[in-house]
Amino acid sequence: MVHIRDLALPDFPLLLAPMEDVSDPPFRAVCKANGADLMYTEFISSEGLIRDAAKSRKKLDVFDYERPIGIQLFGSDVDTMGECARISTLAGPDLIDINYGCPVKQVACRGAGAALLRDIPKMVQMTEAVVKATHLPVTVKTRLGWDENTLNVEEVAERLQDIGIEALTVHGRTRVQMYKGDADWRLIAKIKENPRIKIPIFGNGDIDSPEKALEYKNRYGVDGIMIGRASIGYPWIFREIKHFVATGEKLAPPTVEERVAMCRMHFEKSIEWKGERSGILEMRRHYAQYFRGLEGAKQWRMRLVDTYSVDEIHAILAEISAAEPMLVG
Repeated sequence: MVHIRDLALPDFPLLLAPMEDVSDPPFRAVCKANGADLMYTEFISSEGLIRDAAKSRKKLDVFDYERPIGIQLFGSDVDTMGECARISTLAGPDLIDINYGCPVKQVACRGAGAALLRDIPKMVQMTEAVVKATHLPVTVKTRLGWDENTLNVEEVAERLQDIGIEALTVHGRTRVQMYKGDADWRLIAKIKENPRIKIPIFGNGDIDSPEKALEYKNRYGVDGIMIGRASIGYPWIFREIKHFVATGEKLAPPTVEERVAMCRMHFEKSIEWKGERSGILEMRRHYAQYFRGLEGAKQWRMRLVDTYSVDEIHAILAEISAAEPMLVG
């Protein structure tokens, strides 16, 4: 098993990446149902939480069916991050995660997320403030470095372990790369091979198939992997990877009935958590992925996004299931 302090995860656990405007409780529910072993909230702004912003507060919602679940925080002020960790602890997650990897301009240019890769002493100070502010395990997600000239993640791993983090996830790109090009896991492997490193090391970046998951497990020796974009509209990737790693055999892709059932579950959880109107609107971004490759998918999606009626959405989903459209792409 893989341990994050007292939190026991299965061998080679699969983690759901924290994704802004994606990994909310409804999305996490369908990923959990398909085998995600550890999940994280959307990342939460420490400044927003301190200001008591409604959107930030709402992101603290965690539910027992999601466990184990971590709350991920980002910010640029050391004291504010410590206070934010105390507030987040009261929400009852299983761990607190710090985001030192977000590359988007609105975050990095405010001195948060991946920007801390250019100020390791401040990153250490901030991490120590979070560790001291909570009794929960603290983990970190980061990148290889700011750019190709500052690949400092090995130093980051040692220094953050020394002040008390209990697991580290590394995305195999620099901040400058954003999400372009191929993820490079070689430095992730070097961290794992470092005899000083005792905490679990998870790899992230470009895992989009069971074959690649097993290949990277064997090649780079990581304790587990984090999956992000490949899970959007396809939560079955977790069960497919688990089955392939265990048996070497590929599972059949989800049937139309399974796609509809999972989409329906996601929709119902969205309505339950966000209310009818917001739940309907938020769900619209997911239909294209759920029915990608099915014959007539565009027409089904257009009908689903063109209604504000819960009953009509259920009726359209029932139509898709009954029609059993063929997979054409």
